[in-house]
Amino acid sequence: MTVATVAELTVTDLKNLIREVTTQTIMELLGDPDVGLELQDGFRSQLQHSLDAMQTGEITTPAQEVAQRLGLEW
Repeated sequence: MTVATVAELTVTDLKNLIREVTTQTIMELLGDPDVGLELQDGFRSQLQHSLDAMQTGEITTPAQEVAQRLGLEW
């Protein structure tokens, strides 16, 4: 691989380099840190129960109420 200095790049090559580095940086900052991780069985079961409850019309606890119980600002 030939190493070029910035002075040796064409304007198009420099723009492409900047675009690539910017995209990579944005993905690192805003990307999902949990990509590739799996849910633990217990959490998966609780989540499925919650989703099933919502679909069947079962009364669930609103997120705001849970946050309040935990002393969190919502």
